[in-house]
Amino acid sequence: MAKKYLIGVDLGTSGTKAALYQTDGKKLAEASVEVPLRHPKPGIVEQENNDFYESAAATVRRCVEQSGVDAREIAAIAFDSQMAGVGMVDENYQPVARFDSWLDMRCQPYIEWMDREAGERVTELTGCPPTCDHGPKMLWWKHERPADYARTAKFLMPAAFVAGKMAGLKGEQAFIDYTFIHFSGFSDARRTTWSEELTDRFGLDRAKLPEIVEPWRVIGEVTPVAAADFGLAPGTPIAAGAGDTAANALGAGIVQPGMVFDVAGTASVLAGCTDTFVADTRHRALLTMRSVIPGLWNPLAYVGGGGLALRWFRDQFYNAHHGQTQPTLDDMYAAMIDLAAAVEPGSDGLFFSPHLGGRICPSSPAMRGAWVGVSWSHTQAHFFRAILESIAYEYAYYLRILLELLPSLNLTVARAAGGGARSPIWNQIKADVLGVAYQRLHGNEFGTWGAAMIAGKAAGVIDDLAGHAAATARTEGAPLQPDPGRHTAYQPLVERYIRMEDMLHQFFSQSAE
Repeated sequence: MAKKYLIGVDLGTSGTKAALYQTDGKKLAEASVEVPLRHPKPGIVEQENNDFYESAAATVRRCVEQSGVDAREIAAIAFDSQMAGVGMVDENYQPVARFDSWLDMRCQPYIEWMDREAGERVTELTGCPPTCDHGPKMLWWKHERPADYARTAKFLMPAAFVAGKMAGLKGEQAFIDYTFIHFSGFSDARRTTWSEELTDRFGLDRAKLPEIVEPWRVIGEVTPVAAADFGLAPGTPIAAGAGDTAANALGAGIVQPGMVFDVAGTASVLAGCTDTFVADTRHRALLTMRSVIPGLWNPLAYVGGGGLALRWFRDQFYNAHHGQTQPTLDDMYAAMIDLAAAVEPGSDGLFFSPHLGGRICPSSPAMRGAWVGVSWSHTQAHFFRAILESIAYEYAYYLRILLELLPSLNLTVARAAGGGARSPIWNQIKADVLGVAYQRLHGNEFGTWGAAMIAGKAAGVIDDLAGHAAATARTEGAPLQPDPGRHTAYQPLVERYIRMEDMLHQFFSQSAE
């Protein structure tokens, strides 16, 4: 029987989404469910490992049922998952403890230790400065929960937990695909190995680190038990999968050096695409992730609450003033952006710092949002345009660092996804600030398609992964070209924004002491 279909599953922080595709990218069915976050004590954020498995089973089973596809025609399945948290399994692949979420900050003292002891070296080798990710978390478990650490056969990601449980793996067979290892704190990313230098320096047992594999490695087949749980045929190949950001970039067709990927969601994420590994040891703003595609890298940075700042302004200021009409949320955003469009570039000297919950790239946890340059002439429209421009300025800062590291890189086009990408006005502002053409992508879901393509590569039904991703990425309309005059006018404003952020970092850091 011909294998015509692929399944990709996205294991997110707050929910799981699965989709069933034809090999040409046509989506036949999708399903999603929420996954709870556990807060046993203030400051602790955990998740049940088996919630990932059960939510994946429920969504895949629903996709198969909705599509009417014969499960025997499904060529393979792959998962992508949240990237910076860490889980643990024993020798029987059973969870040792709950999944330690990337939102959990118990490891802060170990972030500071890694930074003091070898921050620059960690950044050089992994592509990521010490932050709230696998390395400090594994050290926390070693020193604060030694009994659980001793029981741990391997540390692993949610994608690997679900895939391994489906395949009936043992602890010694645990794996991690290479798109995650910049977050490990203990890798040599260029060599795709664990760093003996770093593990020895911090006393981490290398035997507890899983095997590093390529995303399309077939790690096993669906067992009869998992087949019943997922509605799949026993023996269906399971691919290793990828990190969610890497899967999204693949699904969006970010497969050529010089391309840029803008995820304009709750967080505002900007990722480049290069054929050279870079380590941002000077600014510590860029995190360099290995692309799914061999030989490519995705240096990225993000604003933790980019899109969230728009919602905050809507709820606290715009909605309060216009709420008597009770417009829909989409209408409300459209009206706000129309107002902002009438304001001249630069918002008449008004600047906004979008880091209401702290700056992430580079790390400045004490920072908060700020308005700078407020005058009597500024209206609500100026304030909202300043928010839109602040994300563009932040992106310009990221790209300046990237071009500082790779001066010969030619930026070609930015592809935009997420709720914010629906606004041509915001896309044009970003194009004008960055000097890069902006292209909106069709749809908002790229992770499950990226994972599904990885499954197709694993099953042998997709040969050229980069070519297939490029051919199936769907865009909407012609790219928005940057206006040369506005681009020139924005450059000194970018400089002022960067200086403002440096001053705010100093101000809030001193206030926190």
